[in-house]
Amino acid sequence: MAKKLIYALGVLTLLIGLWGFYDRLVFGEQHVNYGSAVVWGLWVAMYFFFGGVAVGSFLVASLDYLFEIKAFEGYGKPALWTSLVTLAAAMASIGFDLGHMERIWKAFVQFNPHSGIIEDVWGYTIFGVLALIALILALRGQKGTTLKIVMVLGFIAALYVAGAPGKLLGNNATRPYWHMALLPLQFLFMALTSGAAMMLLVQAFLSPKEPAPLATLVLRVALIVLLILSAYSTWAFFSQSLYGNIPSLIASVKQLTSGQYAGLFWGLEIGLGTLLPLVLLFVPDLTKNKLAGGLIGLCVLVGNAVARYLIVVPGLNVSVLKNIETAHIGRGLTLSYSPSTIEWAVVSGLVGIILLALALGTDYLPLYKKEA
Repeated sequence: MAKKLIYALGVLTLLIGLWGFYDRLVFGEQHVNYGSAVVWGLWVAMYFFFGGVAVGSFLVASLDYLFEIKAFEGYGKPALWTSLVTLAAAMASIGFDLGHMERIWKAFVQFNPHSGIIEDVWGYTIFGVLALIALILALRGQKGTTLKIVMVLGFIAALYVAGAPGKLLGNNATRPYWHMALLPLQFLFMALTSGAAMMLLVQAFLSPKEPAPLATLVLRVALIVLLILSAYSTWAFFSQSLYGNIPSLIASVKQLTSGQYAGLFWGLEIGLGTLLPLVLLFVPDLTKNKLAGGLIGLCVLVGNAVARYLIVVPGLNVSVLKNIETAHIGRGLTLSYSPSTIEWAVVSGLVGIILLALALGTDYLPLYKKEA
């Protein structure tokens, strides 16, 4: 029943997404809402989010194939498949954001080794290749030295990719909201959190087997710790921002705490994505319920996605020069931004692809051991 729900939801969201894909490929970026000030929007935020889920899922797989923790035996293949599927969605999301996506090949053959973006392109590529090789080896039952070496290299690449978005944003010294040493660490915590949450979701709605009680317990304890660490890093980030007395930095933070994004921040990122899961994770009976664990994971993932959006947009829609917002008036010459219907449609399609790929993977790939 749960898997049928995933299939139905996947088909519905993909059908919505097909309209968005068509519009983006035919009309380019004519129908998106970012402009000369807010040049990144929902698609970049989802690139960061899906990429974080991919990294977190790979790190869960490493508990099986690299660290050989007995409680996580059997988690490796589903986690690697989840990592590859969400990584593909991340690459598609940033691809749609590119003005000339057909030029991506230049990043591989005409690259500047000092470019942060080039570093990320190669980082994600290496990580994706290693995750694919690891999955192929695991599906073939090759769990020897070769898989171990691939997992070690993938683990290193995953840690780099986890913090890469924060490093990339932080390189922009003209945007104080991003130019913070804590930002890469925040992205790492969010990636780990989203990986644990995604595994709870997968085992609740897609796994044909009952999860191992010890593994579920470890995942939920880890999720509690990671949610607390993420909340602490957010508090530290805001505290430094407010006491640093930089006007544009304070303006960005106040958009979240008391401004136009206060509802998203307090309601979804903190309320739904942090406080509610923490409360539920401390309820003893819920720790034994697979479906409840999946819903907790879903709440965490929604909060995590909102958190990425609230890093990208508030860092751009503040004035870096006095009165710049009134110097020119016209479409795109504004500091305001909200995603267009086309932007939402594309994200819907990517979510649909993820759901269908995960469901099909459990049906047609040997991701789980068959009961004797």
